[in-house]
Amino acid sequence: MAALNLKSKFLGCMIGSALGDALGELAFRYRHKQSLIFQLQKLPKLRYTDDTAMAIGLAESIIKSGGLDLQNLGTTFKDNFQKEPWRGYGPGPPIVFTKATQTGLTYAEAAQTLFGGQGSFGNGAAMRVAPAGLFFYSSSNLYQMASLSASVTHAHPLGRDGAAVQAKAVSLAVNLSPEKSLPCSSFLKSLINFAQTQELKEKLKMIEKLIETDLSPSKAAQHLGRSVAVHESLPFAIYSFLRYNRSFQECVFCAILNGGDRDTLGAMAGAISGAYLGIESIPQFWREKLENKEYIENLALKLFQMK
Repeated sequence: MAALNLKSKFLGCMIGSALGDALGELAFRYRHKQSLIFQLQKLPKLRYTDDTAMAIGLAESIIKSGGLDLQNLGTTFKDNFQKEPWRGYGPGPPIVFTKATQTGLTYAEAAQTLFGGQGSFGNGAAMRVAPAGLFFYSSSNLYQMASLSASVTHAHPLGRDGAAVQAKAVSLAVNLSPEKSLPCSSFLKSLINFAQTQELKEKLKMIEKLIETDLSPSKAAQHLGRSVAVHESLPFAIYSFLRYNRSFQECVFCAILNGGDRDTLGAMAGAISGAYLGIESIPQFWREKLENKEYIENLALKLFQMK
């Protein structure tokens, strides 16, 4: 793959994820496409949530450590949370940060104590994993690295598996050329084979049938789920990408306009679509409105230059 094309994909993934997040957050208030588009035209800035704040933290840690260092990652997440606690964090990460600080447990050990020792199977690790999907896109250790990146806040096997599957979707998108038709069936098969939990495997198997039968996105969302649980949201994000793989805009609109955990659905779908289509596929005026755009672009470029 040409270096310029790969650079575009890294930028598209990071900016696409942040925009999907910001637009999804907006869609909680403006739930219909036309009203959302109208607000997009009016607003001077698109604000992101904890989804992007944590993706930024993961990128910063990978760049600083030259790879994955779990203690550095946990500390980076904690420091960024303390600077911007208003980003909309769920209850889990702050509990992990406090426990690790007060007890001397590692972040991964603290994360394991959540939910009666089961750990979280929310989508919070998948929503932020795009930088790991980019950095390890050609690595045979992708599953291990993505799963480890999840473990500092999401210790449940499903939470880690979801992050790994999302990272794999990003890596596949980076490796595929948008100039050719997307091989949806083999894309899904790769994800099904990559997943290690039965819950995710079963949901991923449903996606192809839902697309083939041309069921409406709203009905597909009901089948696949759209909650904060990773096996009830990640599959619909992947569905949104596959159904609208030629258009970043329509992919994100599909992900965020069918209810549920809209900002995280947008972040996950936007990351995959941006990694596939590249930065040029994302409307310029959307990009210009994204807060901290230059910083996010800079992180994407640093990740690209490390490859």
